[in-house]
Amino acid sequence: MKKKGIKIIIAGILFFIALIINFNNEWVNNAIYIISYIIVGLEIVKKAIRNITRGKVFDENFLMTVATIGAFGVGEFPEAVAVMLFYQVGELFQSYAVDKSRKSISNLMDIRPDFANVERNGKLEKIDPDEVKVGEVIVVKPGEKIPLDGYIEYGASSIDTKALTGESLPREIAKGDEVLSGSINLNSVIKIKVTKEYEESTVSKILELVENASSKKSKSENFITKFARYYTPAVVIIAVILAILPPIIIKDATFSEWSYRALSFLVVSCPCALVISIPLSFFGGIGGASKMGILIKGSNYLEQLANTEIIVFDKTGTLTEGVFEVQKVHAIDISNEELLKITAYAENYSNHPISLSVKKAYNKEIDEKQILKTEEVSGCGVIATIGKQEVLVGNEKLMKEKNINFTKCNDIGTVLYVAIEGKYAGYILIADKIKEDSIKAIKELKKNSIKQTVMLTGDRKNVGESVAKEIGLDKVYTELLPAGKVEKVEKMLKQTTEKGKLVFVGDGINDAPVLAISDIGIAMGGLGADSAIEAADIVLMTDEPSKIVSAIHLSKRTMRIVKENIVFAIFIKVLVLILSAFGLSTMWEAVFADVGVSIIAIINALRVLKVKE
Repeated sequence: MKKKGIKIIIAGILFFIALIINFNNEWVNNAIYIISYIIVGLEIVKKAIRNITRGKVFDENFLMTVATIGAFGVGEFPEAVAVMLFYQVGELFQSYAVDKSRKSISNLMDIRPDFANVERNGKLEKIDPDEVKVGEVIVVKPGEKIPLDGYIEYGASSIDTKALTGESLPREIAKGDEVLSGSINLNSVIKIKVTKEYEESTVSKILELVENASSKKSKSENFITKFARYYTPAVVIIAVILAILPPIIIKDATFSEWSYRALSFLVVSCPCALVISIPLSFFGGIGGASKMGILIKGSNYLEQLANTEIIVFDKTGTLTEGVFEVQKVHAIDISNEELLKITAYAENYSNHPISLSVKKAYNKEIDEKQILKTEEVSGCGVIATIGKQEVLVGNEKLMKEKNINFTKCNDIGTVLYVAIEGKYAGYILIADKIKEDSIKAIKELKKNSIKQTVMLTGDRKNVGESVAKEIGLDKVYTELLPAGKVEKVEKMLKQTTEKGKLVFVGDGINDAPVLAISDIGIAMGGLGADSAIEAADIVLMTDEPSKIVSAIHLSKRTMRIVKENIVFAIFIKVLVLILSAFGLSTMWEAVFADVGVSIIAIINALRVLKVKE
């Protein structure tokens, strides 16, 4: 780009010397114009000739070459050089614009790890991340990128996840925490036990998604490609007719005058503004989205998002945290602390999420010597002997089966009833916590004219309806198996208008089929299942539902800019084409209609990069 800039400056200086200074010698002036033209235009002429030999005749290089050489032919030396000079200025501006929009993508590419420090036979080996096996331990020093996904086996530190999630605040990590490749270790040395090979790691999948995003073109881009394919040959034929036919059939018409008009017509006709600015708008949109931790797999999905009418959500892990936590401890005749302790001891040997949440809430060391006996009662709970006491922990069914007189809890969530020595001792309420972001997201979606917000869940009716009501959803369908979710989405797809789109948002393995059949599938990528991320069209790296609002804003803004460029470019070009055909505009106006419109359209396209979250 720097080399091209120097050429343009030198050619521009020579052009203005020939234009301003009169050497009283036409040969000298024309020679300077030709030298200026060779410096700035030889590359374009070579491209045109090379493309003709390859069968690609009608492109912008061909139009510029024919128009400028034709201008030399009719004696318009200044205009011939000006057309090529300003065309190259436009090309330089385009290169700058593309480089600018690529920055957000190239910054993302910086997450690619260069090496991994692996502990082998008591020694540290610096090897390619591809060569690290699952189960091996890698060492990451402060300032280094985490090369592979895994769990912290030793150490505690802060990590920068901005390249993955768009979040600027560092995340604190300690032993047992999961870490994702592509993050940067900030403070201390940590050791990570690898859980995925490099090809399956987060960083590898993100890079693959971004690299392939441009291959899936939007309808607007496909339209422009087809438009240019037929439009360019058509205007060349019209220009030839314009140069030849009027001098034959119109009295006093000259070939030089009509050839000049035809050449102006050719310069105007170049579809650069559309061919450059439309893909640039979508590329900028995808780049802007990646800055916010939203990975869009193709410009077609970015375009479709603007027409969203129905958004369907999974519940667990999407609108809720997906982590069961003790919400309430209600003890009778003993303290809440004692009830929680007895329940934790009774649930000690179970790895069920409910049991784990109780042990997490207790958060003290369990003396296993006190646990003399445990017996699981299928579908009911557990019977344990803690010290000398028999303890029952379970659902209503267990209490009724053992003839325990208990008080039913009507709160929403999973209730563990506890009885000690045959006497009811209270209950512990465990529930999945609603994400703080969910309520805000639904409110914002409704402000953006989304017709329906729906939740599909496999949970019980009372749990699902309670969550839907709290969040503010329009509809909820509960107690659904994966096949049931697919059936509901298929019915809702028929409710959208011809242009309207249905978006499904999910994170689990059982969401993959629904993500695949939806118009647009959005996966919660930070903690989501690999299969869900594979099936989705858009991945939210922060697991925040409000990012959907950001993505829709971005989509609408991008489409608005695309439409502005299409209307503006076609209007100006058609206007100047008509003026050129009737001899009411010179080649200078033609240069503006081509290069000027291209530059304005490119500047407009770059606005998409400044999108706010």
